[in-house]
Amino acid sequence: MREYKKIGVWQTAFLGDAVLTLPLLRALKGRYPDAEIHFFVRAGVQSVFEGQPEIAQVRPFAKRGTQKSLNAAVRLGWEIGREGFDLWISTHTSLRSALVAGATGIKRRIGYNRPWYNRLAYTETVDRRFDELAEIERLMELVRPLGITGPAPKARLVLPGKAVGAADHFWETFGFDRPVLGIHPGSTWPTKCWPEEYFSEIVGRAVDGGAHVLVFAGPGEEAVAARVIDRAQADPQRVTNLAGQLSLPELAAYLGRLDAYLTNDSGPMHLAWTQDVPLVALFGPTVEGLGFFPRGENSTVLQNEDLDCRPCGLHGPRKCPKDHFKCMRDLTPDRVWDAVRGKLGV
Repeated sequence: MREYKKIGVWQTAFLGDAVLTLPLLRALKGRYPDAEIHFFVRAGVQSVFEGQPEIAQVRPFAKRGTQKSLNAAVRLGWEIGREGFDLWISTHTSLRSALVAGATGIKRRIGYNRPWYNRLAYTETVDRRFDELAEIERLMELVRPLGITGPAPKARLVLPGKAVGAADHFWETFGFDRPVLGIHPGSTWPTKCWPEEYFSEIVGRAVDGGAHVLVFAGPGEEAVAARVIDRAQADPQRVTNLAGQLSLPELAAYLGRLDAYLTNDSGPMHLAWTQDVPLVALFGPTVEGLGFFPRGENSTVLQNEDLDCRPCGLHGPRKCPKDHFKCMRDLTPDRVWDAVRGKLGV
């Protein structure tokens, strides 16, 4: 049985994709407990993973910044190749990822067998089986050549202590004496967003039902959060706008304290379910069958299953191709509130 001392795992897609890689990391650490595992992620999300016990070092890759060019990818691969890695696993299928992997020259490199150029970049490739498996199981295919089989370990997000302390302090300061609902009305992809007025209605119903509502939003989404709150016309003492106020680890820690969470299909959704937060996820242009869904008995996915135009893309386009947006508009506040209320207990 071959042992590895230094392992690189490459996942530079979006936040949710990196979170979905946690079971693979756990499986690797379980198989090679003495190995030093380096996790390469998209720049900007690395702070979320700095508390993970499986990871020796989280390393950001500026794919939209200074490391954007293909030449930069090759140079990075050369640099990594001089660091003494003896195993490289790439979960990403882009040409840039293949160039990095190939340039490292690491003796054992495992990746997916498609696109075609991957077969030139990796010493071993596996079938992703996209139409057969959910994403976590697809990722686990990458470690089969290492003799790691069986069910994927449970995804477990472990946050930095400073972020957990910030969430604890916030809860102690507020002294919540009622259930706390979190909502996140934004998303990188416009068609993944449930209508703002629908979110407003849920805010109003939750406050009327006796809950406190925390409204989350990332950079650039502050105006969305403000409009949702304004339209709700709820008691301002029972609604707190946290838009743009939290770091990514703090957001994750706050989510972990919620009694229930309502969210679009987004990165924060994955931060929540990996902490067993009771959540309702709204899927419009995407579908659960694509494999990027929240797991566990506390997770509920609501979607309009009667539309034959779904899914209209892996991520969802910028604009509804049919110009009707029924996948979200027909997902009524009544239906969503029934699911949220059951988790809140109001």
